[in-house]
Formats: sequence, C-alpha cells, structure tokens
Amino acid sequence: MKRVLFLIILLSVAANSWAQFRKRGGTPTTAGPSENNLNYANPAEYTIGGIEVTGLNVLDKNAMVSLTGLKVGDKIKIPGDAISSAIRSLWKHGLVGDVTIKVDRIEGQTVFLNIALSERPRLTGFYFTGISKGKESGLKDELKLIRGKIVTDAMVRNTESAVKKYFVKKGFLNTVVKITQQSDTLNKDGIRLKIAINTKSKVKINHISFVGNEAMSDATLKKKLKKTHERPHFSLHRTLLNYIVRVKPKEFIDSSYVVSKKELKEFMADNVKLNIFSGSKFIKADYEEDKKKLIAFYNTKGYRDAEIISDSVYAHNENTINVDFVVSEGPKYYFRNIIWTGNYIYSDKQLSAVLAINKGDVFNRELIEKTTQFNPKGLDISGLYMDDGYLFFRINPVEIAVAGDSIDVEMRIFEGEQATINEVTITGNQRTSDHVIRRELSTVPGQKFRRSDIIRTQQRLGQLGYFAPDKIGQNLAPNPQKGTVDIEWQVEEQSNDQVELSGGWGGYYGFVGTLGLTFNNFSLRNIPHLKNWKPLPVGDGQRLSLRMQANGRSFQSYSFSFTEPWLGGRKPHSLSVSYVRSLSRYAGAGATSYNDLNSMLKADNITVGLGRMLEWPDNYFSLTNSLSYAVYSLKNINYGLGCTTCKSYALTFNTTISRNSIDNQMYPSSGSSVSLSLTLTPPYSSFNGIDYATASAEDKNKWQEYHKWMFDAKYYLPLDSKKKLVLEAKAHFGFLGAYNKAKTGIGPFERFVLGGSGLAGGFNSFVLGKEIIGLRGYQDNQITPPTYAVGNSTSQQGGVVYEKMGLELRYPVTTGNAATIYGLVFTEAGNNWGTYENFNPFSMYKSAGFGARIFMPAFGLIGLNWAYGFDPVPLGSRGPVSGSQFHFTIGQQIR
Repeated sequence: MKRVLFLIILLSVAANSWAQFRKRGGTPTTAGPSENNLNYANPAEYTIGGIEVTGLNVLDKNAMVSLTGLKVGDKIKIPGDAISSAIRSLWKHGLVGDVTIKVDRIEGQTVFLNIALSERPRLTGFYFTGISKGKESGLKDELKLIRGKIVTDAMVRNTESAVKKYFVKKGFLNTVVKITQQSDTLNKDGIRLKIAINTKSKVKINHISFVGNEAMSDATLKKKLKKTHERPHFSLHRTLLNYIVRVKPKEFIDSSYVVSKKELKEFMADNVKLNIFSGSKFIKADYEEDKKKLIAFYNTKGYRDAEIISDSVYAHNENTINVDFVVSEGPKYYFRNIIWTGNYIYSDKQLSAVLAINKGDVFNRELIEKTTQFNPKGLDISGLYMDDGYLFFRINPVEIAVAGDSIDVEMRIFEGEQATINEVTITGNQRTSDHVIRRELSTVPGQKFRRSDIIRTQQRLGQLGYFAPDKIGQNLAPNPQKGTVDIEWQVEEQSNDQVELSGGWGGYYGFVGTLGLTFNNFSLRNIPHLKNWKPLPVGDGQRLSLRMQANGRSFQSYSFSFTEPWLGGRKPHSLSVSYVRSLSRYAGAGATSYNDLNSMLKADNITVGLGRMLEWPDNYFSLTNSLSYAVYSLKNINYGLGCTTCKSYALTFNTTISRNSIDNQMYPSSGSSVSLSLTLTPPYSSFNGIDYATASAEDKNKWQEYHKWMFDAKYYLPLDSKKKLVLEAKAHFGFLGAYNKAKTGIGPFERFVLGGSGLAGGFNSFVLGKEIIGLRGYQDNQITPPTYAVGNSTSQQGGVVYEKMGLELRYPVTTGNAATIYGLVFTEAGNNWGTYENFNPFSMYKSAGFGARIFMPAFGLIGLNWAYGFDPVPLGSRGPVSGSQFHFTIGQQIR
C-alpha cells in the first residue's frame, strides 16, 4: 500500500513539472535520453545552447523566438517560470494556436530547446447573408477586414461590433449578427467568414414627452429636435380629446361640451405636427446632437440655466421606443448693462450700435456670439475690426454680475496691431495657371488685411467655374511679432469643359443633330507647346466655344466665340469675338413638294466686345460694350420687309451694366444677379436722305433702325441654415422701339417670341433674328401678339414688349464635382405685346410645375420640366387652357 501511495505522489509531481513545458492541447512527446537527467523535484539551472522552431508555414522563425524572450546564452531554470512566460508571450500576440516547448537535448549544463507551434489560420475572404448588395458596399468600407490577416477571436468580436454599429446608425437598433468561420477549400490554412445579418425592422420613435417645461410647450420643443421625430399620428380625434381633458378637465365632465373655433385653432397650432416627410427612426448620434440644440434653443430665449436633468429611451414595443425628457428651465434672464473695455479705435457708442443689444432685451448667448464674431446677415464687431486690418483682434464677452433676472456683460477687447499681408500662395491647381488665380485675388501682398477681401476672393474663385466652390479654402498664418499674415489659398480643380451632343429624326427634313464644344479654361498661347496640353491647351482662363446644329437641309447653324477675360493680363478688361451663321430653308410659294426647299433666310453676325470690372458702386459690378454687324439674306420669303428676295443690314452697339453676387454658378444659394442692357443702331432715317413716303420697301429696310432695352434680375434666398433649400425670384422685361415710328416703324427683327423651353425655335425660319423667351406650360413660340400672320406683309411676328416673372423653389440631390443635380417646383407668368398701346403688365399667362436640373461638367446643364398652363394659348387649338406640357432644355437659361 505504501508503495502504491509513493508511486501516485511521484507521478503527480512529474505531471505538474511537465505542465511547465506545455500549453493548451500540446501533445506530450516521448522524453529523449537526455530528459531522464532532469530532476523535476529540484529545478536546475542551464544555459540555452540553441532554439529550434517547428510547425511554421508563413511566420518567421527568428521573429517567433524573439517574441518568447528567450535567447541563446540565457541561463534558465528547468522547470521554471521562464518557460511558462515564453508560452504566454507567444499566446499574447494571437499569432499561433497550440504551443509546446520541449527539451531537445542536454549537454552538460547546456540545454537545447524545441518550440513546436501551430499557426492560426489567415483570412482569405468574407461574405454577407441577409442584406442586399446595396447595403454590402457601404458596410465593407466600415469593416477593417484585410485578406491575409490572422483570424483571432478579437477580430471576430470587433467585426461583429462594427456591423452592429453600422446598422444602429441607420436606425436598426435590434440588429443581430452571427459570424461563422469556414475552412477555405482552396487554401487549407485559410478561413472564410460568413457574416449573417438580421437587421430586423427599423426602430422608430413612438412618442416624445417632456416633464418640467412650463415656458415652452411640448410642440415647440419637439420642433427643435431636428432629426429626432415621433412617428406620424393620424388619430386627430383622440389627440383632440386628450387635449381638452388636459386644458379643461372640469368642462369635459359635461358631455355636452363643444370645442370653440378659437380653441380648435390653438390646438392645431400647438399640437398637430405630422412628420410625414421627416424620418422618425432613432439614431443615437443625431439624438445627442438634438439634445444640445434643445438647450441652445432655451439659451436663445433667456433661459441660460436650462438643462436636461435626465432623458430616458425605452422600448414601447418590438419596433418602437419612447423618449422622455426631464428638463429644468430655470429663470428667464435679461440684459442689463453692457460694458466695453480695451477699445481705443472705436467708441463705446459705435460698438454698441453694431452690437444692437439694448438694456432689457432677453439674454441670448447665441446673439452675443453672432454679433461679436460673425453675423451672416449684417455687420459684427469682429468684422468691423478685421476689415480695418486688425487680424489679431479678440473679444471676450464675460458675465460679470447677475442681479435677480438681470445680467451685466463686459466686452473685453484686445485690438492688437493692424496686419499686413506678407505672402500669398496657391495650392491644388494642376491645370490652371497661378496668374489666372492671382488676378482674381483681393488679398494682395503689401496690402492691409481685410476679412471682406477674404470673403470676396472666395466668391470670385467660385464664380470662375474651374474649382469646386465648397472646396475653396484659405489657411491664415499670422505673425503677431512682425504684424504680418501669410495666406495660402487651397483649391480643388474640377472639369468645366462641356460637350453638347444630341440627335433625333426630324420628319420630312431628316436627321436633327447638335454638336457643341466649350472649353472654359482654354490657353491660346499654349497651342504650340504640346507638353502643356492636358489633353488640350488649358490654364489661361480663356473661353473657346464651337457649335454646329443641323436639321437636314432645313436648318443649319454654325457659331464660334472666343473670350479673353484679362486682355493684356494686368486689368480685368475682357475681349470677346464671335461669329454666327444661321441658315433656314422651307418649302415656300411655288414649291413642288415638301422637299423643294425654295425659300431661304440666312443670317450672318459678327460681334466684338470689350468689358471690364468696376469698383463702384462696389466690385460686383461690370460694364460690357460690344459692336455687331449682321446681314440677313432673304430668298423667296415674306418676312415683313415688303420684299421677298433682298438683304437687310444691322450695325448695332450694345452696352450692358450688370451686378453679380451669387455664390455658386451651378447651384446658387445666395446673392443676386441684375443686368440692364441697351442695344442701339444709328438713326439712319435722320441723315440718309431717303424719302420714306415714296421709297421702296427694300430701300426702307436696307439698314435696320431700332433701340432695344432689356432688364433681367434674379435673387436667391436660402431658406435653411445649410443653404440647401433655396428660393429663386426672377423678373425680366424687354422693350423694342423705333427712333422715328412715323417713318420707319418697328421692323421684323429683334422682336420677342415667348413660350416653351426657350430653345425650340431654331428650326423655324420666322424666329431667326428674334429674341426667344421661354415660358413653361405653353407651346414653343406660341405667346405672340394677335397680329401674327405670316402671309400678310403688313403684319409682323413677335412682340415689341414682353415681361416675365417667376418663383422657383430648389433642393439639391447632390452638388459634388462629378455632377450637380437638384429638383425644383416653380410658378411663372409672362406675356408679349405687339404694340405699346396694348401693353398691360397685369395681364399674363400663368403656369406652375416641377422639374429637375442635371449639370455634368462634360455636358453642361440639362433641364427636365413638367408644367401646366392655366390660360388659353393665343395660337393653336389646345382648348380652354394650355394644360400639361413637358419641356427639355440644354444650357443655362438667362430668361
């Protein structure tokens, strides 16, 4: 019995000692002859003579030995802590599976070790189940799964957590994720992860309630939660009863109680807010942001001590939650005394006038920040100083006294020295030359720093169209010791060259096609330098446009234009040259068939213009003057000249003054655009010696004689803080007159033709030489005076007075570099009169509709519209009203 007990004790000691060599499922090895010399009851010290590593496929042997902390030459005890520590170190890094450290042999006091490892599998791929392909693409960007990485438990847990967080952000709070490791049949050491996802239904907010709010109603506070909304509740009757019970419990006991109209109106204003178009899903990040906005709203109303004491989010049912807020409003505070200190440049009275806060006004921290730092709607204290060069200016509003419900605020000012611009650099421009950007800068080295110059420069760079407006930024590097500032302008280029390509079948006249090329950042001087072609000669900000349009033989038009915006390169004086030839044919009198195009109107026009930027009244103004020469050739066509085969010439001078302060050419969200244009011909009838009473019609109309006035105005008003929802208001007027109406009258050219898209008149002979104005909801060119009659030589097509007004509400889908897309709803009205006697500005053809605009740099602006005309069309037979119309446009429409 004693021998058996001794044997059990001996085996136990041996097993405990042997455990120091093994870890997690290591397979015991048969001890070699040298291991018989080990005494596990009395550890001995040995010197490591060598370390071998077995079982590796990918991992580096030396790296594994290094991780153990064991080195050849180290002295260790066997059995001892060094072996256990080495095993733990290998496991800690998660690179291996099973680990066994064995004694290979012992030579005297030298031991040789063998580390037997099994590597962890590596990730060869992963896939999802339970979600759509569209959701997969976005989810893959969130995960940090890299093929070839070792699959560890931590990797699996982190992946599961990342998937859940991704869907929680999108309102799927109950998402379930299960990850399964699968062997890769093509790679024996590889693992594929199957990520099974069940998003379940989106968790939405059933009800939001407030406790502790007395000054603000529940409905008012709910409106301030911009992204945290209740589900729409349509049980108006039940809600109204609850409202009555709450505000008039005693009266409700009487079953005959009737709600008055006043009470019903108050209820509707205070309680009914159906968030039909607003999501009610719960997103944690938006919820936390909305809580801050709630307190900020209280602060704007004088409740500076307002706080959310607690908030609870709890399940209402499987798919909805309730949110409860407990708020403490605190007392309402008012401004008392505002004290200025540290100001020497401006007096207390001047600063108080800019601050525009009076004693007794409701205390508002947001208002203080706005009027001292940046006020988008007017002047602020910071702007007052910085526009005078005081870049180092600082202002610190401090509440110095609170007496009851009144607060004294001390405005502590540090004015500093005026700063001078030292160095201006530009980064991000690869195609556009530096001098093109520098000539637009209002921030010039050596000048005094002004914040208004920074704002103006950013706007001017955005208007060029070469750079993404939202990516234009500046980096200010002030140097208070020297009193200077360096400015780095940062831009991101975007392509704004355009290709216009369209085609279709034109009935009797064959193929209808348009090809247009517009290069908006052209460089004439780089044409001979092929190394500067990217892929065309670009970089100098010049504009080159080529366009061809044809409808078989019936209509052809060719145009060329070139603009140099900075003639000479020193001042913003522009030079433009253009040439247009248009040719329209049709089967006229004496034609034998539709294909016998025996009537023709040809127009050739060349124009040279000079323009310049103005500094007065402000630097948003520009003035452009141009001289044009046009020849109209008629062949077998009655155009109202009194002759069917003849020529008419026009020498015109145009002057246009305009002001443009819009912030973005593609999607304007603020600013305005106003222009007034006057076109004049010489008053030939005053000096040409022609007796108009006896002269032939051809002699009377050989040289055109008229004056033409055009006015266009657009204003953009952002309706939200992010400037996405934008209202465009516009008004357009045109007047055409004669110097001596008794002699010459108003000829057929330059008259106004109204209706449709404003583009579709090109294939009609009778709209060449006319001003085409779009009016959605009506057919092309159909809003014309009643005297319209092609066959009557005494009548003219087109009006001499027109007006058009409209409102358009826009919201963007995307405003990225690749494309700008926005939807719109609109209403507009306009009319066209043949005589000034018939002009009535209150008699207009009205329409409304909706549409979309798509701008792609390569193709320009494309417009799609559906409109409904509310009035009968003067021409045609569409019934009592114009009715439904679809319109397609290409290019930026001015009017």
